[in-house]
Amino acid sequence: MEVRRHATADGFLDHTGEFLGEREAEHNLILGLSSQLRRSPRMYGDDPYLAVVEDEGRVVGAVLRTPPHNLVLSELDDERAIEPIVAAVREEFASLPGVVGPKQRAAQFAEGWEAATGASARLEIAQRVFRVDRVEAPQGVPGRMRPYEPSDRELAARWADEFAAEALPPNLPQPESGEEFVDRREVDPNGGLVFWEDGEPVSFAGYGGLTPNGIRIGPVYTPRVLRGRGYASALTAALTQQLLDGGRRFCFLFTDLANPTSNSIYQRIGYRAVSDFDAWAFSDS
Repeated sequence: MEVRRHATADGFLDHTGEFLGEREAEHNLILGLSSQLRRSPRMYGDDPYLAVVEDEGRVVGAVLRTPPHNLVLSELDDERAIEPIVAAVREEFASLPGVVGPKQRAAQFAEGWEAATGASARLEIAQRVFRVDRVEAPQGVPGRMRPYEPSDRELAARWADEFAAEALPPNLPQPESGEEFVDRREVDPNGGLVFWEDGEPVSFAGYGGLTPNGIRIGPVYTPRVLRGRGYASALTAALTQQLLDGGRRFCFLFTDLANPTSNSIYQRIGYRAVSDFDAWAFSDS
């Protein structure tokens, strides 16, 4: 097997686009990041790491990293690809904060990384990928969805920070500040932010990460004191419908399996589970 690195997202997608697109929902994260990097190569800071694994000319997997963030792993058509991926990534990076990817393959990479580097790996977040192509909107929720406005900036940044503090394990560094998140959404032509307003803003949601036929929704956040009123469900349903009406065939989102509430509300508005997707963290021994 051979691991071939690409200098640009264009080259990476030209090489692996068909492989990734065959399982578009499962690969929505790596496809979405690639599409953003195609438009803005330094969007996430340092030059990205983009590599494709081949077996006698046949693509069997792909990896992406935007330092200093986690490595993103695709589905792998052959588990033997783990060993050359670990070797290639280790040549490039002395250490990694973690890896995210399909449940089985992420665990196999974590085991291989431990063996190769002596680092300790631990499962941090067990997630599930959902997809929808038809919305079942909740009824009777007061308020309406509206687009983000510049005057919302301070509130959006604060809520993004609150979401990260609640959703991420306390020992993990926040990947970006709320202000950085809002900055990115403000300039993303294929993404943005929306609010649910019931007299005042009560919930917000982001969207972005364009794939060939879909787009990812997230984060979705309602402050604790406003929960239980259906705001997040109504907002997610309205945003999903807007994106589908705008030409997307699918919308995707990730849920934390430790949060039964989010897993149930998204299914009630039409989202269906596709696959499990885990995040592992590494620490030096």
